[in-house]
Amino acid sequence: MIVKILSSASSNFHGIQYNDKKVEKGKGELMLMKNFPSFINEESNKKLVQDYLKSVSKNEKVKKPQFHAVISSKFQEHSKEELTKVAEDFMIEMGYDRQPYIVVYHKDTDNNHVHLVSTRVSKQTGNKINDSYEKLKAQRALSNTMEKLYGLKEEEKLNNLLTYRISSLHQLETLLTKNGYKLKKSTNDENALGILKNGVLERTLSGKQIIFHNNKGDGRSKQIRMILEKYKNIYSNKVFKVEDRRKQEGMLPEEKQKEDWKPKIEFESELQKKLKDTFGIDIVFYQAYEKHQTKEKLEGGLRPFGYTIIDHKTGSVYKGSEIMKMNNLFEFTSETLDKKLFEILKDYNIANQETKKMLMEFLKEHYPEVQIKDFMLFENKKLKNKETYSAIRDDVKAYLKTQNKENISIIMGEDGKYYAIHSRLHYIGELKSMIGEQPYQRFLNPEIQKERSSGNEFSKAIEEMFFELMKSSGTAKDPAENELKKRRKKRR
Repeated sequence: MIVKILSSASSNFHGIQYNDKKVEKGKGELMLMKNFPSFINEESNKKLVQDYLKSVSKNEKVKKPQFHAVISSKFQEHSKEELTKVAEDFMIEMGYDRQPYIVVYHKDTDNNHVHLVSTRVSKQTGNKINDSYEKLKAQRALSNTMEKLYGLKEEEKLNNLLTYRISSLHQLETLLTKNGYKLKKSTNDENALGILKNGVLERTLSGKQIIFHNNKGDGRSKQIRMILEKYKNIYSNKVFKVEDRRKQEGMLPEEKQKEDWKPKIEFESELQKKLKDTFGIDIVFYQAYEKHQTKEKLEGGLRPFGYTIIDHKTGSVYKGSEIMKMNNLFEFTSETLDKKLFEILKDYNIANQETKKMLMEFLKEHYPEVQIKDFMLFENKKLKNKETYSAIRDDVKAYLKTQNKENISIIMGEDGKYYAIHSRLHYIGELKSMIGEQPYQRFLNPEIQKERSSGNEFSKAIEEMFFELMKSSGTAKDPAENELKKRRKKRR
């Protein structure tokens, strides 16, 4: 989960209008309004909310009082209710718990996320809320919130990583970077190193605290070699390059013109994913091209020059070549994929070769400009959670009724079965198991539905004609009712 403070710090609180439009279009949902007066509620129009925020933000020293943040989950890992609770606790950590604010859930991207809009002018004092180092404070606030709600303690995670057996400083840096940390020389002590997470200093290490070990040739390294020998022949060992240009997309125009900017490069393969998922073995390639690789050569497809093995099972880090030569383990290709698209493809539930083929057909149609190879699609049998699966099933059923193609595609496989693909929720599955036997038969034989509809219309026409006959005979009552009345008269 990540948090981002948006720069749209206006005095007119455009964030209210922006989120209101999302709600109007059915792409957003107002989840929470806090600390507003009783006459302002979920039914109030956006102008009333904007005007109220303006009224409590009257401070000539504060030119841009709007506070606008986004908290985003990776794909659908957290529901809208969970994100709302995270947002509420986040605002407490940021010191905004007594401020008027709204939380709006957005469902128009691959990642579930919420927008938070408030004012930086204190409702109680009229003074500006301290926003020094606001972005760093937001990272710390989210970290504290996640620890409180889910027990995700950064301190424990870091303590565990620092117990790993390493043989060099480079291995320590690789280990920390792979887990979202950054190792940096301390500005105060030349013999100390700082460990940062999202720009926040988590720990300072002195040189004496770092202990090096010699892991070469130990028992575990021999086991890892046997695992590599076996699984390189089961899963694809073709390596392709993944480029992360998301930072560049967020840059200002003048920043994009900088010639020294380089995308973040990673190298991926299905074999890597399976080794980590099954055995806790991470493969990290050397990609520090500053030494002897120019940007031009790298973009031309130059492969890595080494790799590191991180064994999370035993907490040891190995130099890859000491276990198996890189050329004997991997096959390098010149193929390149965008990081954002790669993360989406990894999230699809690819259970077998047939579903992979169906997904490839879908991708050729929807991403014609991108050369996506089958080895870029990794087997993934992980099921979606119940809430996500219910949403997928409901969307598929709605599509079959309305033929609204947004997010849904139906494709027939070589096995004669039909598959449904949900592009936003990254799901592919057999249509029959998703909607049930009878709806599936109606899908296969639409004429049956037409005949049933025609039959219903015919029955309705007969009933109407019968009613008209009763009216013409002077009564619109049931004949059986008249017969019952005659019998009662005879008894008297």
